[in-house]
Amino acid sequence: MKRIFYIFSIFIVIAICSCKKSFLDYTPNGVVSSSDLNSPAAIDALVISAYANLSNDFFLEQAFAIPWVFGSIRADDAYKGGGGVTDNSDQHIMETFYLLTPTSTGEVNGAWVALYENIGRTNEALRRLNSTTEDQYPNKKESQAECRFLRAHWNFLLKILFKHPVWASDSIAKSNLNTISNRVYTSDQYWDKIADDFQFAIDNLPLVQTQVGRASKVAAEAYLAKVRLYQAYEQDESNNVTSINAAKLQEVVNLCDSVINSGTHHLNSDFAQNFLCGYDNTPESVFAVQFSQNDGTLNGKIQLDCGVCYNMATQYGCCDFLNPSYSMLNAFKTDPLTGLPMFNNYNDNFLYNIDTWANVSDSALISSIDWKTPTVDPRMDHTIGIPTHPWKYDPNFIMTKGWRRVPETYGYLTSMKSLELYSSSCFVKLGPFMGTSRNADIIRYDEVLLWKAEAEIELGQQISALPLINQIRARAANSENMLKRADNTPISNYKINEYVDGVNCTWTQAFARQALQWEDRLEFCTEGRRFFDLVRWGIAAETLNAYFAKEVQKWPFLADAHFTKNRDEYLPIPQIQINFVKPGLYVQNNGW
Repeated sequence: MKRIFYIFSIFIVIAICSCKKSFLDYTPNGVVSSSDLNSPAAIDALVISAYANLSNDFFLEQAFAIPWVFGSIRADDAYKGGGGVTDNSDQHIMETFYLLTPTSTGEVNGAWVALYENIGRTNEALRRLNSTTEDQYPNKKESQAECRFLRAHWNFLLKILFKHPVWASDSIAKSNLNTISNRVYTSDQYWDKIADDFQFAIDNLPLVQTQVGRASKVAAEAYLAKVRLYQAYEQDESNNVTSINAAKLQEVVNLCDSVINSGTHHLNSDFAQNFLCGYDNTPESVFAVQFSQNDGTLNGKIQLDCGVCYNMATQYGCCDFLNPSYSMLNAFKTDPLTGLPMFNNYNDNFLYNIDTWANVSDSALISSIDWKTPTVDPRMDHTIGIPTHPWKYDPNFIMTKGWRRVPETYGYLTSMKSLELYSSSCFVKLGPFMGTSRNADIIRYDEVLLWKAEAEIELGQQISALPLINQIRARAANSENMLKRADNTPISNYKINEYVDGVNCTWTQAFARQALQWEDRLEFCTEGRRFFDLVRWGIAAETLNAYFAKEVQKWPFLADAHFTKNRDEYLPIPQIQINFVKPGLYVQNNGW
């Protein structure tokens, strides 16, 4: 499936060789007529083409496989990084929420345009499918289901980014899309439209696919669970969470149970396997973007979402974006007695006195650090590159302070999860940028477990959530094997335990909610999910403004950072799009 996604293309070639009037009578060769595209082979190709957009990613405007620009640097996960605040300044504006307007960043409009282009491709395939019969095209229902799954995916991203996008139906001609208001449907109705597409996919897709990369019934059930979870947190027009819908939460539980009981998915034995070459499409991967190299295309279909996130080590050399925040680093601390997270005082001070590192040489740094304190969650060294620590599971590839591009602005931490070790067979260098042929997971099984746990907690059934959260923590505790130094000693002092009600905690609903949200943070940080979680939970303003208040004490680039409640939960509808349509057709989001 990886290969055939990328070999399909349709070319319309019109040969105009002169300015003579006779060229009007020329019958061009290679033109594909509309009727030609209704053949079974052509429809197959259109469906594959719709899939191909999943991997047409780039670190500007269309970083959707790993949406770190929209979901990590706009949260307390990470700083923008790079060469300073003027390097890709659009991202600095989004990171600080300062000077962000409907016209201030091209990346916002670029995201809007790219997502509608992707929806347009799925709708074109659906129009062709709808015009055939099952006698002509026996695979009609399944192909429709795949396209509607993809359309729902793109609409989900539009919804969590813009709240009130335009529903682009396959029944509406592309030429008429600019006549449709972005308020035809309420926010809740728009969620239902997305859910309808996923339900159609559930009803018409096989449990598993013979070709990896295609959407399955299980993947559709998981994605519908995600939709219903977001929809359950009901918001008013000012983006306040006003209630949590119990019926929607129960649907989440039922859908997650269906995925869990399908027998098709389970956790990998080691957390590292989610971020290593050679572990694509494992049972933990529920739905993934398929990347590849040496596939017959010019440069391969490599993941470029994080193409600028590699550090300045000689083996890479560009461009050092997506730097985990110091607050994120501190969140991995554990209590040395209980092995549980330090919810209330994790951010009182920096790990390893990291705030003093500017005036210490690398060799002195190594000898000065006491690795026996503090105790940390192993996921820290799967996620964050720290000077003196081995990078990306290579005990001989030791990060130094020199790997940072502008540490005086953004500190000394680098990201790792979505990046590739330079010696990996998946690593690709493309000019100044880097990429990987390793897949990017859209949904993993660990997410499904935590979605179910979240729903159970909000339903008041927190006892049922306890073993689900503990599954995640148990796997983390067993994920130390690859976190070794050259002498086979652990990189850091790891201590992590499961929650035991009445022993190391009191598992009330409030405590369980805090534990769930913390687990979600540690499991998925820098993967582009955090901001959307905070908005869903209704705690974005207080969380991010507290984060800014803490971080600005160290980093002046956040001096103007402030999250404006009832506005910044969603991006503005790009003004260029409002100007493009009839006045009054698009209604701007609240606060903009």
